[in-house]
Amino acid sequence: MDKKKFAFGKENFILLGVSILIIIIGFVLMSGGKTTEETGFDPSIFNTRRIVIAPIVTMAGFFLVIWAILKKPKDTENDEKNQ
Repeated sequence: MDKKKFAFGKENFILLGVSILIIIIGFVLMSGGKTTEETGFDPSIFNTRRIVIAPIVTMAGFFLVIWAILKKPKDTENDEKNQ
């Protein structure tokens, strides 16, 4: 039987999974800031974790997704040499 050729290799799928996990962690870091009063203001929405660290983590996850998609799988490189 012929081996099916997929667009992504095993390494690409692992990188995609890790990058989606990093994006989820970034969004979790951004969450929170709920106040206990109806008309109150919670200044914790402007802390460093929510306005600096979480966006950097999230953007790193998105860049990793792009890299995982564009990375050429090793199996394809070997198949092209054999043909």
